[in-house]
Amino acid sequence: MPLNKPLLVTEIVNVLKKAEQNTSNKNKAQLDLAKGLANAIEKYVRSGTVTTSVITAGSAVAQTGTGTGAIT
Repeated sequence: MPLNKPLLVTEIVNVLKKAEQNTSNKNKAQLDLAKGLANAIEKYVRSGTVTTSVITAGSAVAQTGTGTGAIT
């Protein structure tokens, strides 16, 4: 599955809007912003799929194949 960049943008905008509302505690606002961005980026990266080819050689049991899996 391809990465969903529009969803990442939406989540970042939401995090920024939430951070703007916290004007009473600058340090907490910065920490909340950093955590929100980190969560959005992690979710974005983990939403992708890795596809790979596997080829072994040099023995009677040499195999080829492909694999697909989630990023964990």
